[in-house]
Amino acid sequence: MANSFLRDYQMDAVKKMRTGCILNGGTGSGKSRTGLYYYFKEQGGCLENQETIYMKNPKDLYIITTAKKRDSLEWEGELANFCMSSNPKNNKLYSNKIVVDSWNNIKKYADTTDAFFIFDEDKVTGSGVWVNAFLKISKHNDWIILSATPGDTWSDYIPVFIANRFYKNVTEFRERHIIYSRYTKWPQVDRYIDMNRLIRLRDRILIDMDFERSTVPHHQDIHVSYDISKYKEILKTRWDPYKKEPIEQAAGLCYVLRRLVNEDESRVVALLELLDKTDKAIIFYNFDYERDILLHTMADLNETFDNYDDIYEVTEWSGHAHQPVPTSKRWIYLVQYTAGCEGWNCITTDTIIFYSQNYSYKVMEQACGRIDRMNTPFINLYYYHLKSRAGIDLAITKALNEKKKFNERKFTKWDR
Repeated sequence: MANSFLRDYQMDAVKKMRTGCILNGGTGSGKSRTGLYYYFKEQGGCLENQETIYMKNPKDLYIITTAKKRDSLEWEGELANFCMSSNPKNNKLYSNKIVVDSWNNIKKYADTTDAFFIFDEDKVTGSGVWVNAFLKISKHNDWIILSATPGDTWSDYIPVFIANRFYKNVTEFRERHIIYSRYTKWPQVDRYIDMNRLIRLRDRILIDMDFERSTVPHHQDIHVSYDISKYKEILKTRWDPYKKEPIEQAAGLCYVLRRLVNEDESRVVALLELLDKTDKAIIFYNFDYERDILLHTMADLNETFDNYDDIYEVTEWSGHAHQPVPTSKRWIYLVQYTAGCEGWNCITTDTIIFYSQNYSYKVMEQACGRIDRMNTPFINLYYYHLKSRAGIDLAITKALNEKKKFNERKFTKWDR
């Protein structure tokens, strides 16, 4: 085993890391390998100065990741670099247990003690079963978090701050740092106070990887049209033309407006024009009706080809099917944001088409990272954003540009 697969910036990051830290590196920066080397080094191993020192009585290792990364065995490839495997038959140098499992199963390991945990693709924000299990694990084990998007607000850091013993619980954090708005019907943060302490605590746990990309991303907005009169009518009447019933919530109004905009034929025309430029593309979308449009569009397109070699192979990763990225000469990979914005990568295309926008800046950034990897052979990467000039699309774009999550109630002025 040699250290040629570890770069200088990864080595530098490992020197700064400690248990309880967040390794902050962009998508494709090599966080998995860096996190594993930190574990390897903490257990007595070393790969520096062109020599290999193996671990001595290493702790059991638990890697909590996405279901897709677990099932694709991506972590197995990284473990092999350090002569490790989650399969005991292949783990010949060490007797420690190595487990790779998904966030959905984290509760199974809540009672584990004296082990080392790597939490991949940060899911420890907010509250719920995953956060409760994480806090229990953090009390009795060493751990680190790998994340490309560690936190948009101070509240996102609450579980990690508690796990690092900076605060006893959520209540203490809120009492010390949060001022809530007095003019809303539900708890809404007005501002944070004692910011100097928050910045100091974040800097203690956040380890930035100085990763310089060799790729050059090119983002291009492709503007499409929409039915302006129907759009205005829905806004005015708050009537759902699809269900033939009144719209009763902000989320419902936004969904109907987006459906009207996203189903416009001009969007399909723009998509087909983009496909003329590339033989291989990943297409991200949000809703099932978009999936139906895309599948029908690709089927109709393939019927126009006389030559079999011109046909696009179409596979997808969604709530309906979990298929791998195609490997044929021409292909389209349809990916639903929620199902597949993270946990996989592709270095055989330089193009992503966003058929519609997602509400979350984090999700959009993760989606872009699927092709922006260290080992991609492409220098220039192309991201095409299909969007209209309808108010809903403009508002989503504004939120994403400000690195915020789109707020449906604020946009619709619901209940005001």
